[in-house]
Amino acid sequence: MTGGGAAGDPGQEGGDTAGGRSWTAAWELLLPTASAPPRQRGRVLQEALRDAVRSGRLAAGTRLPAGRELAADLGVSRGLVTEAYEQLTAEGYLRSRRGSGTWVGGAVRAAVAPEAAEAPVGGVPEVDFSPGTPDLSLFPRAAWSAAQRRALTRLPHRALGYPDPRGLPELRGELARLLARRRGVVADSRRLVVCSGVAQAMTLLGLALRAAGHRSVALEDPGSPEHVRLFAAAELATVPVPLDDEGPDAVALAASGARAVVLTPSHQFPSGIAVSAARRGWLLEWARTAGGLLIEDDYDGDFRYDRAPVGALQGLDPDRVAYTGSVSKSLAPGLRLGWLVVPEWLVDEVVARKRTMDLGNPVVEQAALADFLARGDYDRQLRRCQRAYRERRDALTAALVERCPGAVVTGIAAGLHVIVTLPARYGPEDRFLARARGAGVGLRPLSDYGSGGAGTAGRDGRVRLVMGYAHLPPSDIVRGVRLLLP
Repeated sequence: MTGGGAAGDPGQEGGDTAGGRSWTAAWELLLPTASAPPRQRGRVLQEALRDAVRSGRLAAGTRLPAGRELAADLGVSRGLVTEAYEQLTAEGYLRSRRGSGTWVGGAVRAAVAPEAAEAPVGGVPEVDFSPGTPDLSLFPRAAWSAAQRRALTRLPHRALGYPDPRGLPELRGELARLLARRRGVVADSRRLVVCSGVAQAMTLLGLALRAAGHRSVALEDPGSPEHVRLFAAAELATVPVPLDDEGPDAVALAASGARAVVLTPSHQFPSGIAVSAARRGWLLEWARTAGGLLIEDDYDGDFRYDRAPVGALQGLDPDRVAYTGSVSKSLAPGLRLGWLVVPEWLVDEVVARKRTMDLGNPVVEQAALADFLARGDYDRQLRRCQRAYRERRDALTAALVERCPGAVVTGIAAGLHVIVTLPARYGPEDRFLARARGAGVGLRPLSDYGSGGAGTAGRDGRVRLVMGYAHLPPSDIVRGVRLLLP
């Protein structure tokens, strides 16, 4: 490239070797500018200079060639180079002084490449029984695509503006009818808020409760560890409440000091029990007396295999129960579509929080789900999933009986996981889990879900596992059990 004292004399201010890096070290990065179409050369030159500064190829203090020299070398107009220098100077990448030249500024720091994530001990499992994952291959791509096309055709232009933070009215109406019909929920479109899954529903409730003066929330123990993090983000403490055979321990809840509790009454996660009718009644009376709130997470309430699902707790007292669910288990978690039905006294605060959080969910996806519900496609999808998941649950229990006489499967026939207690000879737990990893089997012990850690494994020292099956074909389930219990 063209030389010249202004650009190449190390004795001048800054030189071209500041920080041990020379201008020529980044020269090749600008070569694509010369071959770019004429109308794109300015943009290409600016992007190349930005990348060179960001990557550290052009270090702070490096002096750049005069505009006329760089233009001659690249075969472009001097005005194009001048414009690029001025733009990057305005952005802080370069600095200049009239009559003295242009240098790389000191405000930019080279990006640091992230360290490669360590592979899990034992590598990726051949068969992973981790719970909570549906079979994503069951997602109805053709039907969903058709619903999206119909939604886009019908949506008026005004609907593509900022949506009602509660959600698209058509979707809220369809959801209210669905929840009343399938789960016995008392819902109307005013009290129903479309949200980004149960995680956002919990966050919204946490923020609303905090604003209402709550300082803590009780959680089932064992239960979902995610709830602790979600309520912590809303600056609420969480109090674990142990379970007995009927549900959350009444004495412990009454002594917790909390006036709100998160429940999974239709199929407790992860223990698999259903809260008894008597305990449901006690919980409702506790909420009424304490002026509190029951938060019902109906995460898999549609999947009951031995009888009709137990109706939602919310139907018994809509003023003291907030109800939430999503399509994460029935369609796909990646859709980020869920719902929250709140008591009248919480509506305004929850909607206000939703508005400030994200201004509402994407309109096209909401319209597609409304269409999917209205046409009966969602009911068909639920039946399809129920057949597949029941078959897989049966395959898992049969394989356990065959390979491990004495193994006990507990919990109602529902959901996407089972609790398995192995005979004492398979313990202790840490040694068994290490053997499973070595055999290529991914497992989650029940102790992962309790506040007491290993204490939830049981005083008898037996291995208790939370085994998910919904995402695995029956052949993989059988193979995984054989690897686990040779």
